[in-house]
Amino acid sequence: MSYLKHVGKSLKSTSKMRLIEWRTQTSMVKLDKPTKVDRARGAGYKAKQGFVVVRMRVLRGGRTRKRFKHGRKPSKMGMLRYYPKKSLQWIAEEKVARKYTNLEVLNSYWAGEDGVYTWYEVILVDPAHPVIIKDKTTKWISMKQNTKRVFRGLTSAGKKSRGVAKKGHKKAHPSNAARGNKAK
Repeated sequence: MSYLKHVGKSLKSTSKMRLIEWRTQTSMVKLDKPTKVDRARGAGYKAKQGFVVVRMRVLRGGRTRKRFKHGRKPSKMGMLRYYPKKSLQWIAEEKVARKYTNLEVLNSYWAGEDGVYTWYEVILVDPAHPVIIKDKTTKWISMKQNTKRVFRGLTSAGKKSRGVAKKGHKKAHPSNAARGNKAK
């Protein structure tokens, strides 16, 4: 039993040390290989040419909005509950796609979080790479209808945020307009 407690503590300290290191790095870091190989494989990653993994850091919590100077009732200023209408994972994917314009976002997964940031690892594919075009399982991404997938909400995070992740699944919550446009 004490051995298991020791292993658990060492894993916790490893992940904490990893987060401390990640905080010192820039917000977008290109990786040689994924941090969580099992999650990456589940998201479609293959250890072959044409696949790139990028770790993206995103600020947690709601979004800040510039405060109005004049002529607003405090309750109508729109300062509270100002959230993005997309998930943080989808935002991370879009930021990576804007940086790497020649690559397509395949998928992403959660890598870690602390009190301020959340890190996601985004899997990118080069649609023009010969290895990708020749492979039967990956050549679909090189077709013209699959360009800019992330901006159309066609990744897993995008579909989930749009509410179309499951077939026949209806959104349970009311529309944003019904709630006074106060987002999710």
